[in-house]
Amino acid sequence: MLVDGKPYRTIWKSPDADGLVQIIEQRKLPWAFEIEDLRSVAEVAVAIKDMHVRGAGCIGATAGYGMWLAAIEADGDGQKLRSLAADLVATRPTATNLSWAVERQLGMILDQSPTAWPEIALREAEAIADEDADWCRRIGEHGLPIIEEIAKGKPAGEPVNILTHCNAGWLAFVDHGSATAPIYAAHRAGILVHVWVDETRPRNQGARLTAWELKNEGVPHTVIADNVGGHLMQHGQVDMVITGTDRTTYTGDVANKIGTYLKALAAKDNGVPFYVALPSSTFDWETRDVVGEIPIEQRGGDEVVRMDGLLESGEVAEIQVVNVGSPAANYAFDVTPARLVTGLITERGVCEASEEGVGGLFPITKD
Repeated sequence: MLVDGKPYRTIWKSPDADGLVQIIEQRKLPWAFEIEDLRSVAEVAVAIKDMHVRGAGCIGATAGYGMWLAAIEADGDGQKLRSLAADLVATRPTATNLSWAVERQLGMILDQSPTAWPEIALREAEAIADEDADWCRRIGEHGLPIIEEIAKGKPAGEPVNILTHCNAGWLAFVDHGSATAPIYAAHRAGILVHVWVDETRPRNQGARLTAWELKNEGVPHTVIADNVGGHLMQHGQVDMVITGTDRTTYTGDVANKIGTYLKALAAKDNGVPFYVALPSSTFDWETRDVVGEIPIEQRGGDEVVRMDGLLESGEVAEIQVVNVGSPAANYAFDVTPARLVTGLITERGVCEASEEGVGGLFPITKD
């Protein structure tokens, strides 16, 4: 996708140095566009845990490249390799893509001669990244007809109004994004679209990241406070909702950024289609009841009580936005039950959010 007219991915192997991974430092956006170098597993773990990178697919790809660095650091020691892999998995507990990528790498690396570990791990890391980008592109292709159909029913000159929550754009993956992929595909096909961008407190990934992406791509959009969505739906100003997901069970329950559940409830009450876009790497093939069985990450309260922003001087500063001394809870995700989801948009097509629907597209993956 584009940054000031130049195409980028979210993560890549440095073309100029061995053993060096480069990422877009997402905490700096939208105030500054910076590339960060990662030279060790420890640095990759910090980047994932502290959200220098975030989003299901991007976390998975970063872990894939982290395992390349682990293969170098382990130097043929299988026990050390497993220990470094465990360090990566422990960084974020909710997103499925993280453990999926690490386990995939372990399966590839440990079956080969230790002298070949770095070469094999790099090849697999790049395959994971390429796969993620391709799957998101195909999500766009499969989601495009949904937007096209809605556009047919709109008066001439009126856009399809799409509401999204958090950032499930290309910054959350390697390229294209999940929730944004159909939007970008529609925009490039000449369909008039307008995106309502939830600010998505506490880290404001919508206001800071999704809005930045859409502006770079020239997609019309408006940033709204998180609590505005229900009002817009009541007044017919939302034609559909598309969100991403950090973990979706094979039965169709969706774990995503906190606040997603409330959007789904409002959409259901107002007859607004609610779609969730995801690559198959985000499916949890073991968990049936996501509400009771998956860990919901609770992050530090500082993310709630403090916020950074751009001052008139051009400097970026962090300020207190909550009463000093008041405690804050910071639940990072909530669960949207399958009954509230109109459909799942995947790289293989669109399906019902149910065991039967998912199984129709992925008949053997669960086993």
